[in-house]
Amino acid sequence: MTTAINETAEQALQTAVPKRRRVPLWLWIAGPLAVAGFFGWEWIVSSREVATDNAYIKADRILIAPQVGGRVAEVAVMQNQPVKRGDLLFRIDTDPLQIAVAQNEALLARMANSASANRAKVQGTGSSIQAGRETLAWAQRDLARMQRLAEQQLVSRKMLDDARHAVAEARTTLADAIASESEATASLSGNAGTPTEQLPEYRAAMAMLAKARLDLAHAEVRAPVDGIVGLHDLQVGEYLNVGQTAMPLVATSPIWVEANFKETELTRMHVGQKAVIEVDTYPGVKWKAHVASIAPASGAEFSVLPPQNATGNWVKIVQRIPVRLEIDGANADAPHLRAGMSANVHVDLRRADAGEAMASS
Repeated sequence: MTTAINETAEQALQTAVPKRRRVPLWLWIAGPLAVAGFFGWEWIVSSREVATDNAYIKADRILIAPQVGGRVAEVAVMQNQPVKRGDLLFRIDTDPLQIAVAQNEALLARMANSASANRAKVQGTGSSIQAGRETLAWAQRDLARMQRLAEQQLVSRKMLDDARHAVAEARTTLADAIASESEATASLSGNAGTPTEQLPEYRAAMAMLAKARLDLAHAEVRAPVDGIVGLHDLQVGEYLNVGQTAMPLVATSPIWVEANFKETELTRMHVGQKAVIEVDTYPGVKWKAHVASIAPASGAEFSVLPPQNATGNWVKIVQRIPVRLEIDGANADAPHLRAGMSANVHVDLRRADAGEAMASS
């Protein structure tokens, strides 16, 4: 009876506890092979390309500032407005500038009149010098006669003194005429035949007039390149000083990508290698690009306060080097790609030889 009960218990126990299933042999082989294949593929891919998500769209950012000071008379653009090169952005009040032009035009005319007057003075003093020389010669001859007559006591002492005085007066008059001629000739650059346009005073007046006219032309501030006007609050009536920023302008060309790669990723990177750009704003859209240049230093070296690794505690940190990538055909996508957008960059390292040849050339 007891034996039958034990056999029944063993059968129930075997029925309650399932048998452990054995793992197939092919799984023991395929599992390690799959892991090795995954890491092998990663190694192959990493040897063919490098990638980073520390990349951003870049464009030239121009700070528009007037070259002349004055009150704003007109603001021709709004925020975020596309403009072409030469389009009017804003205008400075031109009344003071027009007055300056008129003043310098008058100054130039006065310089021309002064040159003409000096030429006339040179001619006039030439005649005076000739007359003075003749008068001096006559006075000297008269003095010689008076001296001979005075020796014979045929003339009075006063008449001899008058003759001497006439000689002295003639010499003074001649000297004044010569001095006047020298002064007039000096104002004409030492030669009465010098053209008015070559005189220093006239050229200085011309330069002042040219500057006044240039200031008047600079009253209209125009876009230097094609671009999009950034945020600004410029208002009519506001006073702007020379060089004061009025508004930013982001150029639509050229557009490039600045990718900050780790220094350990630049071992096989060269100028000219192909790349693929993906912008976070447009998922699934890819742009072709190429490596245009590699910065000569890390971003930390260009900071206001570069790190001083020779002082204090030091912890080694992998540095990042900015790499400029030019987008192929970026001009057509300029309205879509805007400065500051985040991007992912994949650089193909398999064309390293072509890149080296391009860099060496």
